[in-house]
Amino acid sequence: MIVGAVGVLAFGGVTACADDSSTESDSGSTSALPSNPATGDPVKIGFITPEGGAVSLPMVREGGEAAVEYLNNNGGGIGGHKVDLIVCTQQEEPASATNCANQMVEQGVSAVVSPLGAQGAVMLPIVTGAGIPFIAQAPVSQVEMMSPNSYMLSGGIVSILGGQAATAAKDGVKKVALFVGDSGDAASSLGMVGNPIFQQAGVELEIVTIPNAVADPTPQITAGLASNPDAVSIVGDTRLCTSAIKALQSVAPDVQKYLIASCLDAAVVDSTGVDAIAGAKAFTTVVLDSDEPTVELYKSVMAEYAPDTDLKGLGYLGYQVMMSLGEVGKSLTGPVTPESFKTALSTAKDVPMPAAPGLTFTCDGTAVPVLTALCSKSILVSTVESDGTLSETVPVNT
Repeated sequence: MIVGAVGVLAFGGVTACADDSSTESDSGSTSALPSNPATGDPVKIGFITPEGGAVSLPMVREGGEAAVEYLNNNGGGIGGHKVDLIVCTQQEEPASATNCANQMVEQGVSAVVSPLGAQGAVMLPIVTGAGIPFIAQAPVSQVEMMSPNSYMLSGGIVSILGGQAATAAKDGVKKVALFVGDSGDAASSLGMVGNPIFQQAGVELEIVTIPNAVADPTPQITAGLASNPDAVSIVGDTRLCTSAIKALQSVAPDVQKYLIASCLDAAVVDSTGVDAIAGAKAFTTVVLDSDEPTVELYKSVMAEYAPDTDLKGLGYLGYQVMMSLGEVGKSLTGPVTPESFKTALSTAKDVPMPAAPGLTFTCDGTAVPVLTALCSKSILVSTVESDGTLSETVPVNT
């Protein structure tokens, strides 16, 4: 099962304009937005997000809502139709997730978006059982990766591990130690997914489990370093990232680090210090340190419609999925129904991922043939500079 491996990542936390007028915000260059309001009849899109419980990520909703404001006011909607976003918050437990899925069916939405969350295996059967497509930015469960009418715009842990293996092979790294929390079957699942990926790249992978209850993982980190790996990877939430990076800085400050978005979160960097991550390789599906038009558009939309949302947080997840639907929806004509949406998604080829220059998605089941719901296996690989920015970003398609 892949459920546990990706579940530890679920709560990680990281075009054209109308004229040439630009401003500088705290997050970089922004531009005036075009005027292209949607005029068609509203289309209902369900949006389910973790909020209000032990795990609460309002920025994901804020990013999605900002994208919808852009689509409705500036981007021509979805197939010309105004988006009526039906938001339901779930508390990362089955009861509230089930309630949200049932609400979407009752509301008669044309598609359900759940940018991230660990309850996909609960919600997806209800949603797709009613003939409604289920769309996420990254998969968390095996159900999401393989079910019909499930569309995962990125490859999640498959893309991350593939990118790390490819990077290690390119850089001459022979062995990688991967540190992961002991939630559920996370370690065994990562081994099942990661070992064949790394073996194919000619790189040895050692998985080291860190108990979640451990405040200082220095003993586990030290044990993992005993076999002299050339690089280390951390797969977990911000808490694990913080404690593991601090331990590495104490016992092996010069070891090459492979970091996912959660380990680049502002709270982690504030706690560890930027020196602790400088020189690391970053594996993400968004890049903010870029002047590419798609990144500038993200900053501009958020500045206009969600100015209080931290761009360094996870708001991009909601934004990417909703903006992707807007792009896929350009092929829609006439009334937007679940069936027409499924057709549009299934025939989408090489669609650019918003705010991720170089990444595309194709949802015809060919990206990862054994995991037919994955629409991509690519990842952005960057170098973390001494000021914490990302540079030398390249897309890696494994």
